[in-house]
Amino acid sequence: MPLCGKSDYGRRVVGEGTRRDTGLQSVRNAARLLREFAGDRPELGVTEVARRLDISTSTAFRLLTTLAEERLLERVDGAGRYRLGVAMYELGVTVFPHTGLHEAAVPVLANLRHVTGETVQLAILDHLEVVFVERLESPQTLRYVAGVGHRIPAHASSTGKALLAFLPPDVLAARLADWKPVRFTRHTIVSKPALLADLRRVAERGWAQNVEEGTLGAVSVGAPIRDGGGDVVAALSVVLPVARADKQAMRRCIASVVEAADAISARLSPPRAR
Repeated sequence: MPLCGKSDYGRRVVGEGTRRDTGLQSVRNAARLLREFAGDRPELGVTEVARRLDISTSTAFRLLTTLAEERLLERVDGAGRYRLGVAMYELGVTVFPHTGLHEAAVPVLANLRHVTGETVQLAILDHLEVVFVERLESPQTLRYVAGVGHRIPAHASSTGKALLAFLPPDVLAARLADWKPVRFTRHTIVSKPALLADLRRVAERGWAQNVEEGTLGAVSVGAPIRDGGGDVVAALSVVLPVARADKQAMRRCIASVVEAADAISARLSPPRAR
């Protein structure tokens, strides 16, 4: 869900030709540009931005590339267009948490924590990293601790694997082309063939597992969340210490996280017309 709603503010601000091109004007143009990404126009190209803001195409290009470098925007693969980036979401969950994903996920997260007694978290994908956007801590003394906004390499987490596994094959291949894996523990996957094999298993069974691959002593299971169009937009996971991760506990966590991810997906889907 876009974070910037439709607004006519940009229409009321005079074009670049009527003001000196000062630093403040550049900031104003950047703010106007971000406001253009409303629900009916989630993606924009250079020419369209220049026309909407009444600026030159070279200025529009500089604005778009600078905002993309700061992760406020991201380039749509191969399309020459841009959309809001993960940094906008990170800011949004701090300032205005009532997004569609937040509203759909939080009640389910609370129930999942109650059922499992473990830490539960929600993550989105940013290239080859996951960003945790919701988190409820386990009530138990021994638990895994990390905050909202924390990010880790996707290959070392169950949420990351659940998100990577359902990328289109060409997109996944492009992202892994220059992959430089970081080893966190002796269990971390650092081979591309091994990672791809693991992701195939995730896609086949519908859930991912991480056994001390990111942090020694921590185990997690994750499952993908889909929007109304069937696209994977986030992932949910349960994290628990190895000391509590016996076979029975893992079976319970796997079943619970898959059921919870499906419940959030259903809440993100529009009601069917009768």
